[in-house]
This record gives sequence, C-alpha cells and structure tokens, in this order.
Amino acid sequence: MPGDRPSAERLTHRIKSMAKTGESRVAEERIPSAILVGIQLPGIDDDAHAASLAELGRLVKTLGYEVVGTLSQKRDELDGATVLGKGKLEELAAMTGGTGVVGSMAHVRKPRARERLEDADGKESAAGPTEPDLAAPLMPEYVIVDHDISPNQARNIEQATGAEVLDRTGVIVEIFHRHAHSREAKLQVEMARLKYIAPRLRESAAGGERRQGYGAGESDLEVERRKIRDRLAELKEQLAAIQRDSDQRRAARRDQLRVALVGYTNAGKSSLMQALTGSEVLVADKLFATLDTTVRALRPETTPRILVSDTVGFIKKLPHDLVASFRSTLAEALEASLLLFVLDASDPTYESQLDVSRNVLREIGAEVVPSRLLLNKIDRVNEADRAALRTKHPDAIFLSARSPADVAALRETIIAFFEAAMVEEEFVVPYAKQRLLSDVYGHVHVLSENFDATGRIIKVRGVSGAIERLRRTLSAS
Repeated sequence: MPGDRPSAERLTHRIKSMAKTGESRVAEERIPSAILVGIQLPGIDDDAHAASLAELGRLVKTLGYEVVGTLSQKRDELDGATVLGKGKLEELAAMTGGTGVVGSMAHVRKPRARERLEDADGKESAAGPTEPDLAAPLMPEYVIVDHDISPNQARNIEQATGAEVLDRTGVIVEIFHRHAHSREAKLQVEMARLKYIAPRLRESAAGGERRQGYGAGESDLEVERRKIRDRLAELKEQLAAIQRDSDQRRAARRDQLRVALVGYTNAGKSSLMQALTGSEVLVADKLFATLDTTVRALRPETTPRILVSDTVGFIKKLPHDLVASFRSTLAEALEASLLLFVLDASDPTYESQLDVSRNVLREIGAEVVPSRLLLNKIDRVNEADRAALRTKHPDAIFLSARSPADVAALRETIIAFFEAAMVEEEFVVPYAKQRLLSDVYGHVHVLSENFDATGRIIKVRGVSGAIERLRRTLSAS
C-alpha cells in the first residue's frame, strides 16, 4: 500500500524510536505480556473472585510480565479438558491470536513464548529465518490461570491459544526460584520446582524412540524423569545436612527470647523487621521479596536479648510442596515464644489473609504459640475504617512501620510480654567461679548484687528456662 514503509525502512524507524527512549533491544526483547484467566466457582462471591485475580496480577507483575487482559467465567467446576467452556476458550484464543481448536484437527505449534526463547538462542524454524513484522499486532505470549490445572489442561489451552500456559502454582514456584538467595532456600525451591515440572514434561517430536547404550530402552521423557528423581534424592540429602546445622543453631537459641513476624506476603514484615532491629533486610513492594529467614536482636538491645525473626510470607493457594520444602524455615515460627501476625490493614481482604496465615501455621503445628495481631499500614486507613477495625479487633496493635513512635510502642509491648512470664531467683556465684558471670549477664536481668564470704550474691529476673539452665550450670561447675 502507498502509505506503508518497506520492511527494512520500518525496522530502521523502529530502532531510531527505541534509541530515543533509551531502549537497546529490538521488539522481540520486549516485556512478555499475559492474559489472566479465572473461573468463579460456586461459593466464591464477586469481591473474593476479583481480589484473587488482582493478586494473581501482582504475582505476574512480580514475575516480570505485563498483564494486558483478563478473562473470567462463572462455572460449577473447571472444565476437565480446557478449564473454560468452549465459547470462552474461543474468546481467549481471539485475544491471543490462536485457532481456538483443540484435538486431532488442531494445528499443533509451539507457543510463541517458546519460539521467542529458541530464536534468542539462535535457532531457526523449519522454514528458515523470517524477518520480524513490526507492524503486526503484538499478541500476548502467556495465559496465566488462577487455579491449579493438570498438564493435559495446560496442553489443550496452549493448543487452542498458541500461548504458553502457566497456572497459579507455576507462577509462585517461578517467583520463589528467582528470589531465593541462601543455599538452603535455593535447594528448597529447586526441590519444589522439580516436583512441579516432573508431571508436565512432554515427549519431543521423536519422543517414542528408545535409547541405545546408557539408559537403553528408555525414551527421552523417561530419562528426564529419572534424572529428576535422582536430583530430588540428591537435594533431599543436601537439605538434611543443612537442616541439621539449622537445628543446632536453633537449639543454641532455645533459652533465648524469640519473636517471629509471620503473615501474608507484602504485609510489611520486612519493613517492621528493619524498624525493630535496625538490620539491613530487603524491603521491596513486591510479593515474596523475602524467602530467607533473618534473625536479628531487638534494638536497642535488652537484657536478656530478644531475637526477632522475619519469615517467608504466605499467600492463598500456597503450593503444598513449597510449604513442605520451607518447613524448616517455618520452624522459626514454631519455636518462637511469641508470634506477631502482621497484616496490611489497608487491604480489604486482610481477614482472609489472616485465615491463610493461620492455616499454614496450623499445618506445621505452630497454632499453639502465643500470638498478637498487628494491623500494619494503618496510616493508609481513614478514620471511619480505623474505628471499624478497632471494634472488630479490640486487642489488635495498630501501627505503621514507618512511624518511629508506633515501632517504639511495639517494642515496649514485646518487652512487657516477656517480662510478664519472668520469675525472680537468687544465685550465689562462688569467687572461684567468677568466669560464669558473663553467662549470667547474657541470659537474665541482674536486679542486685551483694557479697559475702562465700561469693557474689546475685538477684536476677528472667524466663524460667534460662534460670533453670543457669542453676544447672552453677551446680555443675
């Protein structure tokens, strides 16, 4: 057509445009785009359904993708083959540029996301290299389903839409994979990721062929699954060794006073941890920014010291394999003396988030640990809603992690909790055993000191466990 530029000229024009905006890559390097898909099942009201899809959108954004559309449908149950009904599947295919056809008559092609990755690796299609059509509309490359779906359902949706399909669990597992930093967290996430991937492996085009030599008689798919089983066994052994070391460290802290911050992801636990302890922990406005448990002393320091733990956040439909993998990390909550449930008071779904947090902790047996409810980000809540929150949760602590006064008040509340459980005791430390004084001063609060012919008479106040341990130490030395 007369108004069209030749392909090469269009490409040059596009490169110049990108240079003006500071971009350095061609269109194929753009941020991946995704369509969200949700099924509103019976018993789920409109608000809860909308909140779940909004949360999925935040997960996808955390993954680095751009949400360009949402498709929702009310159904009594997920369609066993394609999740959506036939009409909605065709509507989804129209959004992604797919055929909408599933089955033997469908044109089988790789999802565009995979094609793009293979092109980036220097691979070419059977038809040879093709010049990118920069004038063509950019279709979403991913379909993200807000439910756990089977490998067969994912394949059918990919076939109909030409897009890569991930379910909610797949997104969460991938985020965990990207955010893990410590060796323990990396091993835990790799284990969960392999368990997720294993049933979703597919035969290649020549997948029916059997190998010769090593692994003779196995197909490529069977070999890959065997490798995953072997790797899982190896990871289990490595984690067991790390967890033995972690158990020893926790045992050494058993007589110390410990507080664990628990709650929904992005509720502000890391911000509160930083404010209470002065530690340089990662604070980011994204889901699952923290996967590694951090333990720091409450600041200013108290005698005895109070340790504060920041734990991995929870989320609705948290994959069971991730809960199982992070069981040792969550043990910090199980062994704490006090749990602080941190909630985002400005989130209208905070109550369901509290239920999720309690259910996860119940799964590891931590529901018996004393707890307090912290409604964080209260500075984002108007006065009328604050009054309603106070009526509904009269025992909750209202605060903003950004307010020094609120954090100082919380610190005093924590100290008061432990002091209420403390008892007083009097010890005589013989002059020949003065080396033990550092142990005394490190674990209890010394109220007074006197001296007589036998040694130093010390009146102390502390938790019963620490005092009992000191009594044994003094009698054995």
